[in-house]
Amino acid sequence: MVIPSSLKNCFQLFYVLKISAAGFKCTANRGLILQSVSSDVYQNLAVEDWIHDNMNLENRQVLFLWRNSPTVVIGRHQNPWQECNLKIMREKNIKLARRRSGGGTVYHDLGNINFTFFTSKKKYERMENLKLVVRALKGLQPQLDVCATDRFDLLLDGNFKISGTAAKLGKTVAYHHCTLLCNVDRLLLSPVLKSPYKGIKSNATPSMPALVKNLFEEDPTLTCEMVMDAVAAEYARCHQIDHHITLINPADETVFPGINNKTKELQTWEWIYGKTPKFSISSCFNIVYEHILLEVKVDIHVKHGRIEVCNIDLPEQWLPPAMCNELEKNLIGSKFCPSETTALASALLRICPQNYELHRKWSLLCENVMTLM
Repeated sequence: MVIPSSLKNCFQLFYVLKISAAGFKCTANRGLILQSVSSDVYQNLAVEDWIHDNMNLENRQVLFLWRNSPTVVIGRHQNPWQECNLKIMREKNIKLARRRSGGGTVYHDLGNINFTFFTSKKKYERMENLKLVVRALKGLQPQLDVCATDRFDLLLDGNFKISGTAAKLGKTVAYHHCTLLCNVDRLLLSPVLKSPYKGIKSNATPSMPALVKNLFEEDPTLTCEMVMDAVAAEYARCHQIDHHITLINPADETVFPGINNKTKELQTWEWIYGKTPKFSISSCFNIVYEHILLEVKVDIHVKHGRIEVCNIDLPEQWLPPAMCNELEKNLIGSKFCPSETTALASALLRICPQNYELHRKWSLLCENVMTLM
């Protein structure tokens, strides 16, 4: 564990301010600024859900500040295979999360700040929130060239995106959240947000690529704590409330009754992958076996994250058709993921004839099919 140096961070580490649920709701009548002490994306997204589902925001407003450990967050209607490099994410232990709001895919780490603005639906106004952030940043450093665009992004120096926006509109409650790239690992951001998967056909919402830059590249003297405090101060000024940041523990059921069930749901495979809009992937790959180059064509249809149709076309003389058919048949209904395919392929291999050459060919085929996942 890294021990934070600032007094504020020490306070967060050793003492989490607790208030009763009744006190929480009462305080919120005057407006509230919350900051999570967790860097777990599922816990922080669950806070958004909890506030959206449980708080009456008709005459009150809430600002929620939060940061996450390395994570890729996709929009409600997006396809992770289309949006990011799942292989790199698995290798580097980067989490994948699906949020409730729409919009595009973003990369989070502790160098990124997330702001969530909660209001009643009739008071929902994204541009005003972005202008608030701009004022806070210019209050810290007047020379910063930051502006909001018609697409509800924040640009640095007129060209570089430092913030993206998404929102959820309920029946009476709404929230708008945005990122702020302060000092993220750009060497990781770029490859992680570039999908290597070819031949995908999908109606899922695509992300819009953009040039990005870290805010702290313009002013290295800034810190995330300074930025969060400045935004909180400007928010308090605009809404005429006390500039007091309440630190919260997103796992605390005494403050947020039922929140841990929300966190668990956001972590499930069924939510992260199973909510992907139906898609297909038509691809081909080459297998080199004993100096012979073979082309294999694969056509897979996926619904609710599970394989619905699977066709593998390869030379009959290379692998007995019965073995290939058995793989196709068993893949149907299984999760479109390497771990499940590995287990399935291993189980089928145990009932195949004890033939070393067939086993090698089978392993090569399965390994290449899994590269599509």
